[in-house]
Amino acid sequence: MGESNENETLIVVPTYNEKGNIETVYHKIFKAAENCHLLIVDDNSPDGTGQIADELAKQDPRVQVLHRGGKMGLGSAYVHGMKTALEQGYRNVIAMDADLSHDPVNLPKMLALIKEFDMVIGSRYVRDGGMVNWNARRFLISQFANLYCRWMLGLKQADCTGGYKCYRAELLRKIDMEKIFARGYSFQVEILFRALRTGAKVTEFPIIFVNRHEGESKLNFRELLEFGWTVLKLRWFSWTGKV
Repeated sequence: MGESNENETLIVVPTYNEKGNIETVYHKIFKAAENCHLLIVDDNSPDGTGQIADELAKQDPRVQVLHRGGKMGLGSAYVHGMKTALEQGYRNVIAMDADLSHDPVNLPKMLALIKEFDMVIGSRYVRDGGMVNWNARRFLISQFANLYCRWMLGLKQADCTGGYKCYRAELLRKIDMEKIFARGYSFQVEILFRALRTGAKVTEFPIIFVNRHEGESKLNFRELLEFGWTVLKLRWFSWTGKV
């Protein structure tokens, strides 16, 4: 583990073709939580997102950029970022999207709750939570995915697939990030499942998820197939005790 960091929390934001959002996300993050640090994990975005991130890092010592060789998946980016946070000695890690669907205004609430819990989930499906600008297809896919997770894995959380989360570093060490196999969106379910298997205290609080207004969604049929396979694999692990 790295030396203890005076700033306790690292916010990990994966990017791929987010040039229209990354500067706005940066400003909103530090308006809401100026004492946090930001790690942008860029998968060699062809639109120049990585170069914009580098400029932000030059201007602000709170920002660092991790460049990867190509598009390797959202879950893989989070794992890479979380390992970096552990190596650098941060006590908390926040994961959030770069497309403004996760409002940074919720960061102070997360940071308050993480003092009492091991994982905090910004939830679309608890009371006062919700979604904006979602079509019926996206809503139904999300609802089915959450029902599928609860049924197959026995999860009790309302939002099993949400990506806006805060973790204690000690929880990530218990999970052992080397064991994470999901590389795409299904990472969100896998890390929740593994956290609960360690006995983690998990809570949800309401957020309003706003569908992106710049760039394109990365959710596709391949991601949905991986999601289904990940849940089946985790179910098998729970039967065999191989988690």
